[in-house]
Amino acid sequence: MRTHRLRFNLLALASTLLLVGCGGSEATTSPREELPPAAVTFATVESATFVPRQELPGTIRAQQRATISAKVLGTVTAADFAIGVEVATGDVLVTLSADELNARVAQARAALDLANREYARETDLLRQGATAQETVNRLADNRRIADANLDQVAAQLAYTQVVAPFAGVITARHVEPGDLASPGLPLFAIEGRGAFEVEVAVPDSLPLVPLGDELTVIHRENRLMAHVREASPAADPASRTRLVVLALPRSSDVRSGQYVRVHWPVAQRNQLKVPSTAITRFGQMDRVFVESDGRATLRLVRIGARQDDRTVVLAGLNAGERVVLNPPTGLRDGQSLILDQ
Repeated sequence: MRTHRLRFNLLALASTLLLVGCGGSEATTSPREELPPAAVTFATVESATFVPRQELPGTIRAQQRATISAKVLGTVTAADFAIGVEVATGDVLVTLSADELNARVAQARAALDLANREYARETDLLRQGATAQETVNRLADNRRIADANLDQVAAQLAYTQVVAPFAGVITARHVEPGDLASPGLPLFAIEGRGAFEVEVAVPDSLPLVPLGDELTVIHRENRLMAHVREASPAADPASRTRLVVLALPRSSDVRSGQYVRVHWPVAQRNQLKVPSTAITRFGQMDRVFVESDGRATLRLVRIGARQDDRTVVLAGLNAGERVVLNPPTGLRDGQSLILDQ
């Protein structure tokens, strides 16, 4: 019993001492001193339509190019050209030997001569009244058929001399004298001079650009402007891409087969921009001061690319807000602001 009373007395004494200690000193708080107004200049957060670009690989091709093949069967007797040599329109580059065609030409010419003689004979007999008009008409038809056969075989014989279809430079050689050329077999490749284009495979997920629009093409370190000349609306089922052809300026210093990068537009979006002088760096964070009811409000922002004297803001600001330009070193959150005259 005495033990319990002793414990109670000790607790009461401790409580009394605690109350006396607390009452002996009053807690005082001093209000934060008001900072003087800061004279600053403002800029409004701008919202603008932004079209991001995706780099696509492209290949330069000559606008005028052709792979020439044989049209008749024959042995190559001459191939008077070399890779890299410039040729003119109509230059004979490959000569074929086709004895069978020569024989057919002779046969067709003989058939035409026979048809002409028979027609002339029957025409004389018709004037003498010794034959029928129908016989003369039939022989006239035979003469026209023989003449057409001769033209056909002569045209085939002309194919034994393969000429350059246009002025350009030889880019490939596929035959040598003594080779057997057959219809469809490539003989050589030729490209025209001056006009080049870019072939690019555009993923089906990207939008098509209207014909005539200009796009940026990066060739090595040079920036070229090319316009869309052709665009396939159908995608290749294997690669899921669409072929687009861009025409380059004729003065471009490029060569066929070179690699380029095409800046292709993606779906447009809105982006916010502020003057770069409004953004300050604190450690690893970017921040700005926003004017709100005449006071500075500190905001942390996430920035994107710099464009001239402005910076893209990805998060942390809203369009139409006013930000402080070149914020003073001592500017604090909540400090009142006045316009610097």
